[in-house]
Amino acid sequence: MAQILIIEDNATMREGIGQILTKVGHETRAASGGKEGVRLFEEHQPDFVITDLKMEDLDGIEVLRQIRQNAPEALVMIITAFGTIETAVEAMKLGAFDFITKPFSPDLLRLKVSKALNVVHMRAENEYLRSEDRRNHPDAMVGVSQELEDIREQIFRVSQTDSTVLITGESGTGKELVARAVHARSSRAGKPFIKVDCSALAEGVLESELFGHERGAFTGAAQRKLGRFELADGGTLFLDEIGDISPAVQLKLLRVLQDRSFERVGGTRTVNVDVRVISATNKDLSAEIKKGRFREDLYYRLHIVPIHVPPLRKRKKDVPLLLDHFLSLFSRKTGRNLHLTPEAADALKNHQWPGNIRELENLMERLSVLVRHSEIGLSDLPESFRKMSPQVNLEVGEQDLDLNQSLEQLEKQLIEEAYRRAGGVKTRTAELLKIKPSALYYKLEKYGIYTKD
Repeated sequence: MAQILIIEDNATMREGIGQILTKVGHETRAASGGKEGVRLFEEHQPDFVITDLKMEDLDGIEVLRQIRQNAPEALVMIITAFGTIETAVEAMKLGAFDFITKPFSPDLLRLKVSKALNVVHMRAENEYLRSEDRRNHPDAMVGVSQELEDIREQIFRVSQTDSTVLITGESGTGKELVARAVHARSSRAGKPFIKVDCSALAEGVLESELFGHERGAFTGAAQRKLGRFELADGGTLFLDEIGDISPAVQLKLLRVLQDRSFERVGGTRTVNVDVRVISATNKDLSAEIKKGRFREDLYYRLHIVPIHVPPLRKRKKDVPLLLDHFLSLFSRKTGRNLHLTPEAADALKNHQWPGNIRELENLMERLSVLVRHSEIGLSDLPESFRKMSPQVNLEVGEQDLDLNQSLEQLEKQLIEEAYRRAGGVKTRTAELLKIKPSALYYKLEKYGIYTKD
């Protein structure tokens, strides 16, 4: 719905147009002459202007000229009688968006207004897309692990519905990629996918970004701005890092999720939208609720369909494919055939990737820039990777063929290496060794290895 200015000196025509547009939810202002109309435009910056061509104080051509002088992209439609169509055509040459000939039906008026408002919405969406600082994400989820297959199955199921989705997982695991995949496979695929990084914006800024603002709502608000909810109308809104929003914004977001309506900052008119909401967080929202930092009722609104994205260390089968994927990507960008030596590949495969896929992607990009040759060797990797890739060797002398003793020596070396890679954390050490924690505790005591926790 939009704000529309009607400039018409005939009271009956003016009121009739207003009633037609108000019935379909638009907010209208009316002026009985050209000068008043120009003044109201400057004060309120409406989305669309409908002006009569023939008026005594200031005709429609001059109204068009003055409005577009101050706002070159303003959309103006001219009302004309049959005998003045040539003048209306001239108005189109001066920048009028459209014209309508008296007498006209309510359906034709609504159609032409809808056409204009589609342009308004498209402009706002394009402005958002131009201004958004986007990262270069891969086009598809890469991997063959069972964990990734389970996520693909969940994406397929949820994309067939309009249910609200909450994606959880550590930073860098690809939560946005999952959200985009849900949107791309849904009936909303042809509509906008709009992202908001909730952690990057202060409370006041985030509220304005989500819900938009009216002209003069705060210092610097020189004109009306559509919020991300309006930009995503018909499509999907992705709220990244939802766990970081303030209590005040949580309350307003709860209402939107309940009835898909809100008011712009500084506005009084209710805006209705048709939006599918997908949110993501790296926080434990259940723990945040217990600490009083997140609303429980909002959590249940967001948590209709949960999708958990496991960390990369839980998807070891996917690491070689991700390495190949990003090497291929950066090979195309650099014009070189980048490849890893076996030693470098082993070191990367054994890395725990605390930063997940984002860490892997960033490392591959850095290597593609800094390594001057096409072959990336172990010495090209950061020191932390080289330190984490020693071979576990067992020295065997002539008198050391006792199998049990040799196996114990090898087991101790393996446990010590896992302990070092895990930073001395028992649970992580057991995870690396693929044994139960209780079995690990016994072996740690047996070999005199002490950990941090």
